[in-house]
Amino acid sequence: MTRLRHLALAAGLGALALTGCSTGSTEDGGDAAASSSTTKADAGAYPVTIEHALGETTITEEPTRVATLGWADQDVAVSLGVVPVGATKLTWGGNETGSSDWFDAAVADLGAEAPVRYDDADGAPIEEVAQTRPDLILATNSGITEQEYEKLSKIAPVVAYPEAPWTTPWQSSLETVGQALGRTSQAEEVAAETEDRIEQAKQDNPALQGASMIFGYLATTDLSTVGIYAPQDPRVSFMHDLGLEDAPAVAEAIKPGEFYSTVSAERAPELDSDVFLTWAETPEDMEKFTQDKLVGKLPAIAEGRAYAESDKQVAMAVTNPTPLSIPFVIDEFVPEVSKAVQGS
Repeated sequence: MTRLRHLALAAGLGALALTGCSTGSTEDGGDAAASSSTTKADAGAYPVTIEHALGETTITEEPTRVATLGWADQDVAVSLGVVPVGATKLTWGGNETGSSDWFDAAVADLGAEAPVRYDDADGAPIEEVAQTRPDLILATNSGITEQEYEKLSKIAPVVAYPEAPWTTPWQSSLETVGQALGRTSQAEEVAAETEDRIEQAKQDNPALQGASMIFGYLATTDLSTVGIYAPQDPRVSFMHDLGLEDAPAVAEAIKPGEFYSTVSAERAPELDSDVFLTWAETPEDMEKFTQDKLVGKLPAIAEGRAYAESDKQVAMAVTNPTPLSIPFVIDEFVPEVSKAVQGS
């Protein structure tokens, strides 16, 4: 399948550096020792102090047991060769083990064990994180609260998001995680390789350059509103990386500080853009959107310039672009966006 074609590239990014940590289950407290490494952190990498939205965190020495929160940091760590002892379970769009195919391929390439998976549906799973006995917790693209941060900080140093929950672009996560893991030079290499992949995608999809977009949310269960993601949302900012631009309607809909807003479907004709992107529970949902008396008047939908992704794994990858998932997104999602921009 084409969606698996670039797992080898994703694994190659992870092979740039060390094999970090492996683990047992949460029941045994994660007693497995950290994996041996053929490379080490950058000389003089520690101590390092990282400022973030919830304070600042000082890491005095290279961590050997890293836990991650959110749905992106585990990918970023593995892209630098560090396999977490614990990571958040992907409960939407993940595979049967609560992971992703690209993550699993990279871990296998490193010859490491899969991390313990914990569920964050009810907030940060503090007890489960503690059971992995981490000496560093990465949460650069998460939604942890100040209260959760304080509790987690009693377990290990925590590196939270730099500005706001869930809105950290992949470049910022990679830079911050690289600092925390003492692998700034390796992070720069991974960033350069990923940027090269994005640049090639831009060349392969010229129709995207300068096209205006609205990245929205529609649900067949309630078509009375049109959801719109803000420019700082990672899925939107990645589309910017590919050359797309926000339609004027986005700025009108999003208030300062918001990463998502809704507009009454009665205003659908005002939401003009070259392309409208959204999700779908089934492949048939787009037909329902098109036939709806209100949503169907979105200019891009009415004119056949919209795309609704119904594959949850693809949607999850687009929502959480990382150095490991970006090749997958470029293969599976970007060509469909290009077709939509061209009305085909």
